[in-house]
Amino acid sequence: MWQDLHESLKTENFTVLAVAEDSGGVEVARPWIEAASPSYPCLIDVDHRLAALYGMVNVPQGVWIDEEGRIVRPPETAGYTDHFRRMDPVTRALPPEAAAARAAVRAAYMDAVRDWVRTGRHALDPAVARAKLPEITPEKALADANFRLGIWLRRAGREEEAMEFLAEASRLHPDSWNFWRQAADKNETGLAAGPEFWERVSALGDRAYYPQPDLPGF
Repeated sequence: MWQDLHESLKTENFTVLAVAEDSGGVEVARPWIEAASPSYPCLIDVDHRLAALYGMVNVPQGVWIDEEGRIVRPPETAGYTDHFRRMDPVTRALPPEAAAARAAVRAAYMDAVRDWVRTGRHALDPAVARAKLPEITPEKALADANFRLGIWLRRAGREEEAMEFLAEASRLHPDSWNFWRQAADKNETGLAAGPEFWERVSALGDRAYYPQPDLPGF
């Protein structure tokens, strides 16, 4: 969907910039990037510096930045929904109505981006955008430090020590699925979507895994 968005707006002073938040680096991210065959830039953030700077806690999240470098919409869920929670955990199939609803939300998000680029609608006032930026608390800052040390230890081959710091990062910042995912068990597709993931999602109860943005169609 990002390639379609980029193609539809590439002549209008707009680009998609994708950043893979994965401590596994190039070898882990490459298959996903190559499968997408993007014509827009794709970066790999092994230290999750982008997530720390912008307060991102999950993927995909989008930040809208105008031509002057100003954030006009802080990080928010970018076209994904909690309909995946109705997925069959074995076949990974969605009920038709859930699949249709998810597709409608993705289309609504893409339409909102196009509307912003072409008309300026949906951009937030600077004060409002600033107020919506996630707060960087001492706990989150310490979680980020633990995470970076854990990743450094992992690269040094000290996996047991690394896991201790990664677990502490997740404990200090439990809302960060990005942190949790880097230390979680991966399934056959390379995603952290095994039983541990589903148990953690179930524990959310009525809370959203993908909070929806304040945009038309949501």
